[in-house]
Amino acid sequence: MKKKAYVTLALILAFTAIIQFYEPVYNANSANKYSMIPRSLYWGNQGDDVKRVQDKLLRWGYYDGNIDGVYGARTYRAVRRFQERNGLGVDGIVGPSTAIALGLPEAFAQPVSAQGTSRSADEYLLARCIHGEARGEPYVGKVAVGAVILNRTRSPQFPNTIAGVIYQPLAFTAVADGQINLTPNKDSINAARDALNGWDPTYGTLYYWNPATATSKWIWSRKVTLKIGKHWFGI
Repeated sequence: MKKKAYVTLALILAFTAIIQFYEPVYNANSANKYSMIPRSLYWGNQGDDVKRVQDKLLRWGYYDGNIDGVYGARTYRAVRRFQERNGLGVDGIVGPSTAIALGLPEAFAQPVSAQGTSRSADEYLLARCIHGEARGEPYVGKVAVGAVILNRTRSPQFPNTIAGVIYQPLAFTAVADGQINLTPNKDSINAARDALNGWDPTYGTLYYWNPATATSKWIWSRKVTLKIGKHWFGI
């Protein structure tokens, strides 16, 4: 009996260790099911994985800071330099492709190969941002926020991936204050799906802001094209 108990405990610990490398991702086929894909590292992350990235970049001449495990401005710039030099998508995020190029462990860097899984990952991340930025807005306003993020991926002024746009430093309040980590509700998930399927209530705008809470003076230089709920949208 003791031997069986030890084996069972060992299996549980091993399974727990593997899960810690991953984050749950919404499965587009069911609101109650989750798939597992490699997580990414981005501005604001901390920990040993960040240290490993910093160490690699330092040894290869891309990073000139301390190995402190804090994904800040220097790490972000170093990752972008590495991506640009190696023909990768330049977004400052250590996703699967960048992690592989850095030679990180397979458990962390395993790429997403199935298009459906990749779509699910983008959908869930977009839903998280919509929920953090617009959960008090009408449904069309939620879709509009998602559309702005997607519009940015198609603009040369911004990163060309959803993750790159969302985690661009200081781009979204929900990322800065941690609301990006809230679990999105059904409306936010559906709004993300509608935006990905092509619904753009903003007709191509790249910016939105709440005039009652906006602190950026620059945002007021944008031309307002429409208003939905508490948000103003502009170009």
